[in-house]
Amino acid sequence: MAYTPPEIRTVNVTRYVTPLREGGSMPAIAEADDQFLYVLKFRGAGQGRKALIAELIGGEIARALGLKMPEIVFAELDAAFGRTEPDEEIQDLLKASVGLNLAVHYLSGSLTFDPAVTTVDPLLASQIVWLDCLLLNVDRTCRNTNMLLWHKELWLIDHGASLYFHHSWQNWQEKASMPFGLIKDHVLLPQATMLPAADADYSQKLTPEIITNIVALVPDEWLVTDSPFTTAEEHRQAYVWFLSTRIAHSATFVKSAIDARATLI
Repeated sequence: MAYTPPEIRTVNVTRYVTPLREGGSMPAIAEADDQFLYVLKFRGAGQGRKALIAELIGGEIARALGLKMPEIVFAELDAAFGRTEPDEEIQDLLKASVGLNLAVHYLSGSLTFDPAVTTVDPLLASQIVWLDCLLLNVDRTCRNTNMLLWHKELWLIDHGASLYFHHSWQNWQEKASMPFGLIKDHVLLPQATMLPAADADYSQKLTPEIITNIVALVPDEWLVTDSPFTTAEEHRQAYVWFLSTRIAHSATFVKSAIDARATLI
C-alpha cells in the first residue's frame, strides 16, 4: 500500500470539561465543535510549544509505523474561552494558550495499561520500545505507562516528553547517534524479546519521505520562538536530520536496549 501523507484536522474548542492534573502540563478534557471529546494539550503550559511539537511528531510516527494512536487534531482556543473559568490557575493557563493548540481524541471507557495485569505480545512490546528509543521518550515507565487498553487493543498516548533535546538544542547532533540510556526504565522492556526483528522492519519502513511529511505538519508559529534557528524551515530540517540520522544508527540504540534488558532477566 502506498504511503499517504497525514492530514491534521483543525477544531474549535467549545467547552472545557475537566482538568487532568498530571505533572506540569495540566492537560484537560475538552469538547470541540465537531461534538467529540479531546485531551487538550496547551501551548501555555510548562513545557510550552515544544511539548506540542513532540506530541505531534511522536504520535504521527507511531501511526505511520502501524501502532495504535488516537487521532491528533489542531485545536483553536478563543480569547474569550477562559473568562468564565473560576479556577485562577486554569484561567491563567487558558489565557496563555489562546490560538493554536494540540488535542488527542479522548478514548472514552479506556483503561490505563497495567503491566501486572496485561501481557503484551513480544513483537508489539519490541516495536514500542524501538519507537521510544528513536524518540528519546523518557515517559513510558511503570510509574506512568502512557498506554491505554481500549476495545481490547493497546493504544499509545502522550509523546510530549519525547525529543527532550529540543528544549535546549545543546549537543543535539551528537545525541542523534547515541544510545538511549533511560530505556532501562521502559515498562515493556522485559517483554521486548524481538528487538532485532522490530529494528529490521521499522528502520526500513520509516523512510526520509515519511519523516519529512510528518515534520512538515508542525505549524510555523510553534517553531519561530525559543529556537536557535533563523527560520521555521531550518527548524523543521533539524528535526528531519535528527530523526533520519537516528534511524540510520538504530543498531546502536537497539543494542543498548538489548543490553539493558539482559540486566533485568
